[in-house]
Amino acid sequence: MLYKAQRAISIEYFTVSRINMEHDEEGKLNRDDFDAGPSSFNEIEANLFLGNLTAATDVNWLKEIKMTHILTVDSCPLPRKIQECLPNLVIKYIQITDMPREDLLTHLEDAYEFINQALVSNGRILVHCYFGVSRSASVVIAYVMKKHKKSFLDAFEIVKKKRRFVGPNPGFIAQLKLYEEMDFGIDNTNIQFKMYRLQIAADKVRKAKILPQNCIDLIKPDPALTTVRPEPTVYRCKKCRRIVASASNILPHTAHEKQIWRHISSKRTSKEIKRVQEPVERVKKVDQTAELCTKIYFVEPLAWMPDIIHNVEGKLNCPKCNTKLGSFSWIAGSQCPCGSKIAPAFYLVPSKVDWSNAVQNVQVTV
Repeated sequence: MLYKAQRAISIEYFTVSRINMEHDEEGKLNRDDFDAGPSSFNEIEANLFLGNLTAATDVNWLKEIKMTHILTVDSCPLPRKIQECLPNLVIKYIQITDMPREDLLTHLEDAYEFINQALVSNGRILVHCYFGVSRSASVVIAYVMKKHKKSFLDAFEIVKKKRRFVGPNPGFIAQLKLYEEMDFGIDNTNIQFKMYRLQIAADKVRKAKILPQNCIDLIKPDPALTTVRPEPTVYRCKKCRRIVASASNILPHTAHEKQIWRHISSKRTSKEIKRVQEPVERVKKVDQTAELCTKIYFVEPLAWMPDIIHNVEGKLNCPKCNTKLGSFSWIAGSQCPCGSKIAPAFYLVPSKVDWSNAVQNVQVTV
């Protein structure tokens, strides 16, 4: 059943283009059609309902069932009349369109807390989007996953048994699988999550031509200035010995991998990750069959790379001696000699940096 849902494009996906929007006097976006069909809702668990926009705007039904909370996961918030007619109703709005590249993952924790708070306070909550098929269904599936420690597949089946036509779009399915991989939370050290967030930021850079302020946290601290628990494994500029990356900043890749973000079912082992923390020579000696490539070091964006904020692509020069160490590209990405394509890409050329297994001469600031 899941695979049928994956093959079928969500109804919501097709209706995005025909949604008409207007601004009210407060500048908030509002729909002027509200044509989501007949009221449709299902009780997934006790007091947890999943439905469409029509149900969320049916004041009589909301009063009859004594609804206390509504979580809107949509491109527009509910009209103000709902709050005016039901002043005690607690409403939360998450702005999301039903597009595979939309970032739902980073909202799942907030959504879980809102749903959980409603239920533990003996309330009743409706989670809805436009049709109650993709966006809101994904949020409810994530809630079931976290609450009951269920896999995505199991949680999907639980929700589908209650609401037969749920169907998260392929991008949301991938995000829910990553949510499962991260043990139903956000793990900022997870390689796939790092790549996921970088791709979301790249989509924004593609539109704005600069890195938006809400993505600035993707730029990691300058490892040369780290004074508290500096990492023992670092990479230095070969010419001036300035530290330019720590082992945790490396984004490992395999030969011929097309790592424009996608979910991978198998986790990389700690043994594999450790391989990129060693120089090329040692990798060859320790394991002739090593799968991770070391021909190019793809890294996270770092604070010593000032040009990455205002430019789509460019060179990465050592901040101390100005030697070219590599390049970056938010949109086009870069192809490693091994054939792997990474996008977005921030990379260091191995011949320009040295691996070091001990932090020496760390710059200290008081």
